[in-house]
Amino acid sequence: MINIQLLKSICQAPGAPGFEQRIRELVLREVTDLVDEVSVDNMGNVIAVKRGQSRKKVMIAAHMDEIGFIVNHIDEEGFLRFLPLGGFDPKTLTSQRVIVHGRKDVIGVMGSKPIHLMKPEERTKQVPLQEYFIDLGMSKEEVHKLVRLGDPVTRERTLIEMGDCVNSKSIDNRVSVFILLEALRALKDQKVPYDIYGVFTVQEEVGLRGAISAAHLIDPDFGFGLDVTIAFDVPGAQGHEKVTQLGKGAAIKVLDGTVISDYRMVNYLKKTATQNNIPWQVELLPAGGTDTAGVQRYGKKGAIAGAISIPLRNMHQTIEMAHKEDIKHCTELLTLAISRLDQYNWDFSNTDDDGSTTSKQEEDSFF
Repeated sequence: MINIQLLKSICQAPGAPGFEQRIRELVLREVTDLVDEVSVDNMGNVIAVKRGQSRKKVMIAAHMDEIGFIVNHIDEEGFLRFLPLGGFDPKTLTSQRVIVHGRKDVIGVMGSKPIHLMKPEERTKQVPLQEYFIDLGMSKEEVHKLVRLGDPVTRERTLIEMGDCVNSKSIDNRVSVFILLEALRALKDQKVPYDIYGVFTVQEEVGLRGAISAAHLIDPDFGFGLDVTIAFDVPGAQGHEKVTQLGKGAAIKVLDGTVISDYRMVNYLKKTATQNNIPWQVELLPAGGTDTAGVQRYGKKGAIAGAISIPLRNMHQTIEMAHKEDIKHCTELLTLAISRLDQYNWDFSNTDDDGSTTSKQEEDSFF
């Protein structure tokens, strides 16, 4: 079983891109006793280091930020206008509660023109994001006391268990924050071959910004992205559109819109999962991207990089859903993968799924 209470706390902590203070505080509380060193860089990434038996570096990136909004106007009646922080599907916003993080947290509700007042041609069109407003239920005088331009806004939802799944706002990507913490917890008293840098990144939803900065600082030899991926396994979906399916195991990324995973890492993850009876599925995501791209490209020499992805329904909507068994299997695969990196042949000549081991002397020569 997974720790539902911890996952709930992580999902419900606010942290829009650039405003990750509260989720960062939670991560620091949880991770400090699990590793040898913890620091926060100038961008706000949390970098948790577990020292290994060799100075090679392994970077695992899980972003802390969640899609949100930022207040850019307060009108004469006290209604708020806003800009998005990250990608949103506007049709999911009607009548949804949000939290405006002003001088204190204030609950608001998303509003738009009622359907009764729409022209016939308007009723068949999606309401543009710029036509939504936030209603705080207050006079403009009260609003001005509490809210300023530039205040962040996040969604107001609690995590629940629903059948075999968890259902919450911001499972993207708080489930990966949870998985990285649980993997570090599992490895706390174990020796690992290489230095592990567990990086809880900022501003992924607006361009992988934290991961790029952290990878440049760390300069990893190996890299893992940890993020959600689309599970369009619902009525009406064609086979090629599903990408992944809930309950079918950890997704091993081959590519997305920003990265082609190193074939050696893909083969390594497949082999590790298969040998340890961990259910897995292949992920080929035609658009979108994750911190994997930043980890792979922005060290001085590049990294042997891939990703473990958690299948997710309703991505970037008000409520997202993941399967509890998938979360468990992703945690198991990450834990094993980062603890056994020295047992695989990382030479470019290794082009199949076998990945037979080599001597340490031979393996050192690959870098």
